[in-house]
Amino acid sequence: MSTAVVTVQRVRSERWRDAGRRARTFAGRYIRRSDGIVGLAILLAFAIVAAFPELFVGKLETAVSATGSRLAGPVAGHLLGTDELGRDMLNLTVHGARISMAIGLMATFITIVVGAVVGIVAGYTGGVLDTLLMRVSDVFLVLPTVVLAIILAPVVLDVIGPDAELFGIRATLIVIVVVIGLTSWATTARIIRSQVLSLKERMFFDRARVIGSGAAHIMRRHILRNVINLIVAQSVLTFATAVFTETTLAFIGLGAPFAPSWGEILNAAQDSGAPGLGAWWYIAPPATCVVLVVLAFTLVGNALDDILNPKSGGRR
Repeated sequence: MSTAVVTVQRVRSERWRDAGRRARTFAGRYIRRSDGIVGLAILLAFAIVAAFPELFVGKLETAVSATGSRLAGPVAGHLLGTDELGRDMLNLTVHGARISMAIGLMATFITIVVGAVVGIVAGYTGGVLDTLLMRVSDVFLVLPTVVLAIILAPVVLDVIGPDAELFGIRATLIVIVVVIGLTSWATTARIIRSQVLSLKERMFFDRARVIGSGAAHIMRRHILRNVINLIVAQSVLTFATAVFTETTLAFIGLGAPFAPSWGEILNAAQDSGAPGLGAWWYIAPPATCVVLVVLAFTLVGNALDDILNPKSGGRR
């Protein structure tokens, strides 16, 4: 076996050992974070429920298949009561987990991709482009997300068409995902840009430019690799914001009417007059789920941020 082959194998073996050591160190530090453990446990429970809702409550009930009485309180057959159509609230809430968390996941992906690209490009290039991108981000930071969503939702729906579908997803759900993603990226871009500006002062950055590495190569191989921890922590915190934003938009009537997300359930409860009728069971389950999921993502995000980016001091 040649010396070159042996050297390559040694390098790969050392990389695997380093990765293993880093993973064990991370796991050990995370286990010591009680808030992170609590948040992770809550998220795992919701993730399992969202992935397999039929396993727990069967198929989604409709107005045709509803078996309960109108706005009936909790009883043995309907542990969380029923809605105005007689549908089981436990069934709706469990199925709503899949929709709300799926929207949050897709919106978070858009937010992080846009924010990371803008932040890396702005921080690396500097100059006029940096100033322009940051002024645009200022607009998104100043205006409330809900206000921007109200403005953008009709525009996006008109562009893609009300009957459009993407991978079987209805246009109304696509609009919610796109709107949340396009209105939430500014904070991520700002945070990543500040980290990139710090990285530009490091010696490896100057070395990469001296040896003739192109801008795309430097941003991909050197900058992105050094901000990935920041991106991971920010993704978790962004997910919490996305779920809360989807709930808010759906509650005020900008959601998908035929997709029973938690926000849509709350909107239906409001329209049916449940608060005035004292039907607390129509409101409490989805509202509690939203609070628990947002709290869990915040706990996990803060724990990850403190572990992966100890110099940040947390961004609570």
